Amino acid sequence: MAFTLPNTRPLDDLLEDLVEELQVPPSRYEQAERSYKSLGEWLHRPESTVRESDPDVYVQGSFRLGTAIKPASDEEDYDIDMVCRLGYEKSSLSQAELKRRVGVEIRAYAKRHGMSKPDDGRRCWTLVYADGAQFHMDVLPAVPDSEKRRYLREAGPVLARLGATALAITDNEHPDFQRIAGDWPRSNPKGYALWFRDRMGQAFRTRALNEAHKMRASVEDVPTYRVRTPLQGTIQILKRHRDMMFSDRTDEKPISILITTLSAHAYNQEDDLSGALFSILRNMDRYITQREGVDWVENPADPAENFADKWGEYPERRDAFHEWLAQARADFASAHRAATADVAGTILSEHMGTALVNRALGRRNPVQKSGYVAPLVRAANLILAPAYMRKPRWPHKPEGRVSIDTATFTQKGFRPQPFISGGAALPKHSSLSFKAETTLTGRFKVYWQVVNTGHEAEVADCLRGGFNLDSAVRGGLTHTESTLYRGQHSIECFIVKNGKLAARSGQFIVNIA
Repeated sequence: MAFTLPNTRPLDDLLEDLVEELQVPPSRYEQAERSYKSLGEWLHRPESTVRESDPDVYVQGSFRLGTAIKPASDEEDYDIDMVCRLGYEKSSLSQAELKRRVGVEIRAYAKRHGMSKPDDGRRCWTLVYADGAQFHMDVLPAVPDSEKRRYLREAGPVLARLGATALAITDNEHPDFQRIAGDWPRSNPKGYALWFRDRMGQAFRTRALNEAHKMRASVEDVPTYRVRTPLQGTIQILKRHRDMMFSDRTDEKPISILITTLSAHAYNQEDDLSGALFSILRNMDRYITQREGVDWVENPADPAENFADKWGEYPERRDAFHEWLAQARADFASAHRAATADVAGTILSEHMGTALVNRALGRRNPVQKSGYVAPLVRAANLILAPAYMRKPRWPHKPEGRVSIDTATFTQKGFRPQPFISGGAALPKHSSLSFKAETTLTGRFKVYWQVVNTGHEAEVADCLRGGFNLDSAVRGGLTHTESTLYRGQHSIECFIVKNGKLAARSGQFIVNIA
């Protein structure tokens, strides 16, 4: 599929502000650092049953790469992934025994710190912190994978450098989980992080040098999360888009390591966020290769590992990835053609989250010139019910459903753009079009009720609140309006059949700046 970069770039500031709103607070990174250091000290205490194995605990995943994002709601936890590497050889114990030994210490650590009993998951032990902490830690038992390290060392200098930290890990679904065997699942978070840092290129080096000056440290000592590059920001935006799009299809949701790896491959060293975003969206699927007819997304720190290995067993996950990519391309291309940042925000709200987009828009424009509060302080489910709003005069006899499924906004000189109920404020003197869909059949009439609010509508004696009889005569499921008055307004569709109110859509909120 060809993906063309739009010529206009009106949403650059919005993208930057979205990334700011998605950032994990530094306190959370510091909390993660304290947690893994605390666990490491526990494993090295004199009474530790694994002390002689030289345990090493460190963070992996998005917290290591600086691509973590805030949870979408206060009910979700920060999920922090840790590695607990013990210095055993694979030939000396089974995966099950390694996990058991780590579990002994994890349970003791949890008991000592007043935590709930750790969960024994497929690969990890999960430490759940106290209520209100919004924080849990997955601890992955691992040992050095000496065989893999030797193999990669012989494969050339690049893989030798990345493969020097290859690990063998536990997985209770692996056929050899209970036996001492050479075939273990593998991982290499340090090697992957090193590759990812290389892919950030000059953008990382420049920003890391600035951070090093602030920290009075060397560049090597600067944590990746302290360095904010266009690649990291793009991945954060794409992950939130993915999360919202698959909020009710979690089993099909494209996994983060796929998005991160393909984004890093497609990144072309752009120094600005929008340039990186569109370059990545245009090119990322080119790095999905085929090996003997199998879709393959190679782990750059271990070419034998396929991050898309589940696609063969679950083809719906492959389809979901391509569905997501097509939607992301369409959403951001439409937003880039928008006339204003507010309109771009409206387009992105569905798959980025209205609350997130409103907070981002509010970073640069917290209060409108008229004195109205900016969209970020709107109630998401606002219902307008002023005294002049008329109540339906028909007896209520539900027979079906009606909803306003399509709303478009057209500013002079621009193409129509979709917008959502309660979305970002639209500019004045533009055209609106609404289309309703209904399950009702046969003959019926359609009424539209428009309710205006605000000083401008009041001065113009156009607060309205009645029922549009012209639409009823036409029986139309479409309706047009204009954005004439600053404020919050609503439109609702009513269907009357045989003199009874058979269905109503509920209010569609329109904000006008």
